[in-house]
Amino acid sequence: MHEVDLIIVGAGPAGMSAAGRAAECGLSVLILDEQPAAGGQIYRDVDRASALRGDILGKDFTEGQTLTRRLDHENITHLKGAVVWQIEDGPRVSYTQAGQGGVACSKRMIMATGALERPMPLPGWTLPGVMTAGAAQILLKQSGIACERAVLVGSGPLLYLIATQMVRADVPPIALVETQTRQDFIGSLRHLGGALRGWRYLLKGAGMLWHLRRARVSRYLGVSDIAIEGKEAAQAVTFTSEGKSQRIACETVLLHHGVVPNTQTARSIDIPHHWDERQAYFVPHCDEWGRTPKPAVFIAGDGAGIGGAKAAALAGEIAALDIACDLNRLTSADREAAARPLRARLAKERAARPFIDSAYPPHAAALAPQDPTIVCRCEEVTAGDIRRMAGLGCLGPNQTKAFGRAGMGPCQGRYCGLTVTRLLAEANGLSPDQTGHYRIRPPIKPVTLGEIAAMTPQETSEQSK
Repeated sequence: MHEVDLIIVGAGPAGMSAAGRAAECGLSVLILDEQPAAGGQIYRDVDRASALRGDILGKDFTEGQTLTRRLDHENITHLKGAVVWQIEDGPRVSYTQAGQGGVACSKRMIMATGALERPMPLPGWTLPGVMTAGAAQILLKQSGIACERAVLVGSGPLLYLIATQMVRADVPPIALVETQTRQDFIGSLRHLGGALRGWRYLLKGAGMLWHLRRARVSRYLGVSDIAIEGKEAAQAVTFTSEGKSQRIACETVLLHHGVVPNTQTARSIDIPHHWDERQAYFVPHCDEWGRTPKPAVFIAGDGAGIGGAKAAALAGEIAALDIACDLNRLTSADREAAARPLRARLAKERAARPFIDSAYPPHAAALAPQDPTIVCRCEEVTAGDIRRMAGLGCLGPNQTKAFGRAGMGPCQGRYCGLTVTRLLAEANGLSPDQTGHYRIRPPIKPVTLGEIAAMTPQETSEQSK
């Protein structure tokens, strides 16, 4: 059993920076991370991939190595491939690694579980050949594989980044089919002041668009009526653009309309959440340091609200400073002095976020899909099924399990949860906060009896209490 000052779940930008700062303050740190290498989703396998494909993935990606280097500290233990499946008061964490279960205890915990791509349920989205844009980027980072004859569908700067990386890899996408409208952009101008404070992001976005224009990648804006055609696999994307029906033949469709906080771990220990109407997702209750209503548990990074990799790294350091103060490794004065410049940088990083969120809203037709569209892929439950459940008296996501098994698959509602909440809320005339979210129970991730049996006798005994 590991006993440390601080357990960090996740080795993305927030987790790595928090570990580095906490170790420098003299805390013993244990990082539990599912991936075989540090970096999280945004800097996935960054140390290896930078050497192989740094010219394709770009400077923003390779800069992640500055964070992985901070893990080389005698106070940090980094368990790779460690899947957390239960968290209890203590904090006490149960996990599996290499087929064997383990338990770790600490005085404080930081959940740095990051974000998930928002599901984009559209007609045909479950066909082979359809994946999220982020999944395509993972293929490029880890294996150097770029999707051929691909159409990118949705909205948001990530589409431009991935399309630009595909161009650099000499496999440009056929087209970008974008859902944001000119009205969205005009509405976002009220946030222009903040956007100008984050001018580097605007300049970066303009550079990516110029790169795509130079590569002659077609763009369609303000599209509607999106559907993916195909019998055995994706064959084409159809949509309406400027009042005209369009069809683009393709082999791969990459979907993306934003990212949302990964809240499963926080929900498993009943940390309260509230609905963010602007971006249509739930966020956990945290203070300015990342501390939750459970005083020993902190949340840092995109898991507490989407801000991007650099903002996540700064939030991780700020949480670590507060924990070091809690555990008498820093005075309150030293904590405040160290946090002040980090907060200033964090405010600057977040300045452009309202502009970006307003200019690239989630696709309304995917937030409330057509009745025949599958929303729960695990159990093949459609949007129409959810609406019919509401008509029969179903008020919340947890009741859908009894009405029709929605949310009962391996992901426990990780991907369909927001859509189910939205559909029920609209059908019942309630707010998403009143409707609620799926209740998450351990195991958070699948664990085998063999892995539990492989735990040490002491760990097994304490687990059964």
